[in-house]
Amino acid sequence: MTKPNSKEIDTQIAKAEFQRQTMAAKLNWLRAGVLGANDGIMSTSGLVLGVAAAPSATASSILIAGTAAVVAGSISMAGGEYTSVSAQKDSEKAALAVERQELLDNPELELRELAWFYEEKGISPDLAIKIAEELTAKDALKAHAEAELGIDSEQHVSPTQAALSSFVAFGLGGLLPLVAVTGPWEEFRIQATVASVAVALIITGFVAAKIGKAKSGRGILRNLLVSGMTMGITYVIGLLVGTHLV
Repeated sequence: MTKPNSKEIDTQIAKAEFQRQTMAAKLNWLRAGVLGANDGIMSTSGLVLGVAAAPSATASSILIAGTAAVVAGSISMAGGEYTSVSAQKDSEKAALAVERQELLDNPELELRELAWFYEEKGISPDLAIKIAEELTAKDALKAHAEAELGIDSEQHVSPTQAALSSFVAFGLGGLLPLVAVTGPWEEFRIQATVASVAVALIITGFVAAKIGKAKSGRGILRNLLVSGMTMGITYVIGLLVGTHLV
C-alpha cells in the first residue's frame, strides 16, 4: 500500500472538516425544527382546548382562535429567533474583531496563549507550541477563534434562516391540534386532540433525544407531562370561565 502524500492528507482533512461542519449545521437546524414544532403543538393544543372547554364553544370559534394562535405564535417564534440569532452573530463578530486586533498588536503573546490552550488539553509544551505555530501560520484568527471563543470564524448562523425555520416548524406543529379539535368528530374532539398531541409529542421527544444523544424515555415523559399540564390547566380555566359567562 502506497503512503499518501501531504497533499492527499490535507485534502482528506479538509473534506472531513467540511463534512463535520455540514453535519453540525444540519443537526442544529433539525434540533431547532423539532423544538419549534414541539412549541407549536403544546401552545396551540393548550389554547384550543381552553376554548373548546367553554360550553358555548363552536367549531367556528375554536377554528378562529386556533388559527390566530398558530399565526401569532409562528410570527412570535420567528421574531424571537431572528432577534436572538442576530444578537449571537453580532457578539461573535465583535469578539472576532477584538481577537483580530490582538493578533496584530501582540502576535507573540497570542501564540503563547494558543499554545497554552493545547497544554491545558494535556499536550506537552513542546508539541503544543509546534501545533500553535502551524495553526497560526495557516490561519491565526481561525485557530484562536476555535480555541478561545469556541466559534468558527468562517461561518456564522443566519438570522433569516433561523427565523424562517422557526416560523415553519411552529406553524406545522400548531396545525396538528387545530385540525384534531375542529375535525368532523365533534363529540370526541377533546379526546382526538389529546390523543393526537400525545402521539406527536412522543415522536418529537424521541427525535430530540436522539439528536442530543440522550435517553429518549426521559425526553418523551417530559414532553407528555408538560403538555398534559398545559392542556389540563387551560381546559379547566376555559370550562370555568366559559360556564361563568354563560
